[in-house]
Amino acid sequence: MRTAIPSPSRPRLALSTVLVATTLGAVVGPNLVTPLGGIALALGIPALAGPFLLAALAYAAAGAVLWVLLRPDPLTTARASAAARAEAVPEAAGDVPGNVRGVLLGATVMVLSQLVMVAIMTMTPVHMTHHGHSVGAAGLVIAVHVGAMYLPSPISGFLVDRHGPLPVVAASGLTLLSAGLLAPPHSVALLALALALLGLGWSLGLVAGTALVTANAPLANRARTQGLVDVAIAVAGAGGGLASGLVVAAGSYALLSAAGGVLALAVPPAVALSARRG
Repeated sequence: MRTAIPSPSRPRLALSTVLVATTLGAVVGPNLVTPLGGIALALGIPALAGPFLLAALAYAAAGAVLWVLLRPDPLTTARASAAARAEAVPEAAGDVPGNVRGVLLGATVMVLSQLVMVAIMTMTPVHMTHHGHSVGAAGLVIAVHVGAMYLPSPISGFLVDRHGPLPVVAASGLTLLSAGLLAPPHSVALLALALALLGLGWSLGLVAGTALVTANAPLANRARTQGLVDVAIAVAGAGGGLASGLVVAAGSYALLSAAGGVLALAVPPAVALSARRG
């Protein structure tokens, strides 16, 4: 039986398809807190430790799958292919220099998308409960947000493969701006729409930014570059979550949303400048 391999002509679509798989854990996971708590109590440990037991098993299973089935390693294959091309065309020997501007643009897009998304998302339940909405309503809005983050990922990948990353990056900035401007109202329906746009903007920015980093980082240090970008994204998310509470405490949720929209507004001009110079 042949193994289905994503077409190399549509790499971003393949990436976004993988992202969709995370929807399962993001949506199902919170609903398993109660039964997992019962299992934890039966084992004589605190109920809230139950989800961590499942997480440990899931991480171990994922590691085993990668160790056993991800053969050969894609990075090793890419390097071997590059070496074969260098032997066939001697003047092409050596790694092709990367485009630093493209890497920086991709990293900036992903960092800003993560920062804006985490900051607004973190304070949304607080904003809703402060204005009398139930925890269930807040959970529904966050569920819509999570679904909008991951489910449209194949569309994001298709758009990047079809039109290139720069137009999708610009669309990400405009979508995040729309989310920031729409988020302040107290209506559950409008908040759900704003958080859906926030998730969609994040999806567009992540896939397009990844495409820019991957395409412009030289093969010799591509893995290291992607690792550094991942660290920057994680730091941006943590910083956004911490700063969001301070902004809301000192000002308001509307101020936080507007600030996020202004940050996202910096993306389209950067894309236009990069396209003109590129």
